[in-house]
Amino acid sequence: MSPTKVLEVKSVSIEFKVDKVWKPIIKNLSFYIGANEIVGIVGESGSGKSVTSLALMGLLPEAVSRISEGQIVFDQVDLTQNTSRDWRSVRGRKIAMIFQEPMSSLNPSMRCGAQVAEMLAEHTTASKAAIKSEVLALFEKVKLPDPQGIFNKYPHQISGGQKQRVMIAMAIACKPQLLIADEPTTALDVTVQREIITLLQDLQRETAMSILFITHDLALISEIAQRTLVLYKGELVEQGNTQQIFENPTHIYTRALISSRPSLDFRLERLPTISDFLNQTPLSEVVTAQERKQRLEVLYQQEPLLEIRDLGKEYLNGGNWFSKSKFQALSEVNLKIYEGETLGLVGESGCGKSTLGNAILQLDRASSGSIFYRGKDVTHLSKSALRALRKEIQIIFQDPYSSLNPRITVGKAIMEPMKVHGLYGSDRERKNKTVEILERVGLDETCFNRYPHEFSGGQRQRIGIARTIALQPKLIVCDESVSALDISVQAQVLNLLNELKENFGFTYLFISHDLAVVKYMSDQVAVMNKGRIVEMNEADALYQHPQTAYTQTLIEAIPRSKN
Repeated sequence: MSPTKVLEVKSVSIEFKVDKVWKPIIKNLSFYIGANEIVGIVGESGSGKSVTSLALMGLLPEAVSRISEGQIVFDQVDLTQNTSRDWRSVRGRKIAMIFQEPMSSLNPSMRCGAQVAEMLAEHTTASKAAIKSEVLALFEKVKLPDPQGIFNKYPHQISGGQKQRVMIAMAIACKPQLLIADEPTTALDVTVQREIITLLQDLQRETAMSILFITHDLALISEIAQRTLVLYKGELVEQGNTQQIFENPTHIYTRALISSRPSLDFRLERLPTISDFLNQTPLSEVVTAQERKQRLEVLYQQEPLLEIRDLGKEYLNGGNWFSKSKFQALSEVNLKIYEGETLGLVGESGCGKSTLGNAILQLDRASSGSIFYRGKDVTHLSKSALRALRKEIQIIFQDPYSSLNPRITVGKAIMEPMKVHGLYGSDRERKNKTVEILERVGLDETCFNRYPHEFSGGQRQRIGIARTIALQPKLIVCDESVSALDISVQAQVLNLLNELKENFGFTYLFISHDLAVVKYMSDQVAVMNKGRIVEMNEADALYQHPQTAYTQTLIEAIPRSKN
């Protein structure tokens, strides 16, 4: 008996206009979504996942894109023939969407409750009072704390996980038949990610709606989808039962995606990448426990490069001019980081990870305690001494695009800190060094005169790394520096960081909410909760035998491939 199809994509091809020429982006794509079914789409950036979702919602940009062939059949209607008026009765009411970044999807000038109410006002004839009651009920359904309070708050006043729940409430407000979730958990902590996945599964069971779940994370797909589609360069290369795809992937690209993510069970010297599989490059050796033990014994015999003693950070929060409440972001933090070490720092959003990184960099000075670098207290340095310190301690940001000036070329962006710190004798020398650094991070001389918008996300992160290492620092704070990258690009950047560490003797404070990545990269891992270090141990030991309930909860929430 054939399944009931809520939506069917039949031989669809999509083209985009590039320099006045139409270029194929999606090629002959065919799949269906059954009633009461969760289907996953996986693939790297540029594979066509989001373009497919926009086509299903009628949101492709009209001037530069077109569906050149095929049909998208929903409710026995070919959506490719819809007018703008037709789409208004479908979009939001019958097919709804959760976008990747709720902060940019929610209107910052409207209260959360009003934004969900607007959806109901558009598609129903209910009264204002009835709509408000329905919104509060939706907020309860998506398990938002204090629904009445969040109803009256603006998006910037709530957490990332809460914003995503508001988006989900908005999406399910009109009880759609199909919900499209486009990378809905990419920027979220592992525990919040687990909560959102569980919530979507519960809502799907309760309402019997179908879900198209789009992500680059195969492990995540294995936890939520019954069937999985694998996209590569705009083509469907594999589809089938999710468990079957994980146990016996037939396409080399699927095998590469599964293998590119760091394993929780063993540590390779170098992570395999998509190109390794396509070029049939042999996989690297597994690092043995004995090799690791010997390396760490040598590492921890030296004096610490950086030592943090009883560090505290307090912020004034809310209140009025005469009475301000206080928020303790860091409390009595003690850490030692050794030269050549990668110290992992994990915890949920708001636990104090980035605050600690900023305090070390003196971007946001601590309220109490001390920071010692090479045995010297650097907590209260003069401006000139602080400038010298910042040559030694650098940061790689999470979003390289927003940390690079869009108005200056990549070459100038890398030369700029060299000039500020008086490195090399002339611009010619600085340019030669910049080209050398670009090549070192896997780019080339042609990148020197290009602008940040001309590069992919993975390439921009390489540029960010190049800018950081231009000053030859000793300690680098990696603040969520790979969290926004595809699995395979992430593997390339992690390999690059390890290679640079080996060649230049860098020391890393590696901050991330991705616990699988932290385990792979780190010598030791410190766990933060509510501004305190609650546990610290050698990386493998911490994951195998967590000592606190909080750490155990974080580890249990890591998505695991069911293969």
